[in-house]
Amino acid sequence: MGPVVATEFTPWLSLLGGVLIGLSAVMVMGMFGKIAGIAGITKGLTSAVPGLATTGDRSWRLSFLLGLVVAPLAVLLATGSFPQQTVPTSLAGMALAGLLVGFGTAFGSGCTSGHGVCGLARLSPRSAAAVAVFVAAAVLTTTIVRHVL
Repeated sequence: MGPVVATEFTPWLSLLGGVLIGLSAVMVMGMFGKIAGIAGITKGLTSAVPGLATTGDRSWRLSFLLGLVVAPLAVLLATGSFPQQTVPTSLAGMALAGLLVGFGTAFGSGCTSGHGVCGLARLSPRSAAAVAVFVAAAVLTTTIVRHVL
C-alpha cells in the first residue's frame, strides 16, 4: 500500500471555480445555443466531423479552448507563479489516464462538463446515467490508486 495523500480543502476557491464554470456554461448556451462540454467543443474543431465545424462555429470553439490555456498564464501574471499542480502520479500515469478519459468520453458521448454541468442542469436522464458511471469509475480508480497500488 502506498501512502495516503492528503487533499487540501479550499471551499472558497472551489466555490469561485464552480461559479465560473457555471457562468461559462450559461454563456455558451445563451450566446451559441451549444453545450459547454470540452469534448464536444474540441470535436467540433476537428475536420474528422464533417459539417460540424463551420467558420462561425469554429471561432467560438477555438476561443473557448484558448481560454483554458491562457487562464494559467493570467494567474502567472497576476500572482507571479503558476497555479500549483498537485497530481500525485507519473507522466506515464497521466498519459494513460488521458487515454482512458478520451476513450470514456467517446464511448459516453460526452465528458464531465457536458454531462455533469450542462446535462444535469437540463435534467437529462442520459446525462444523469453518464455522471453516475463517471462517479463510480472515479471512486473505484481513486480507491485502487490510493489504497491498493
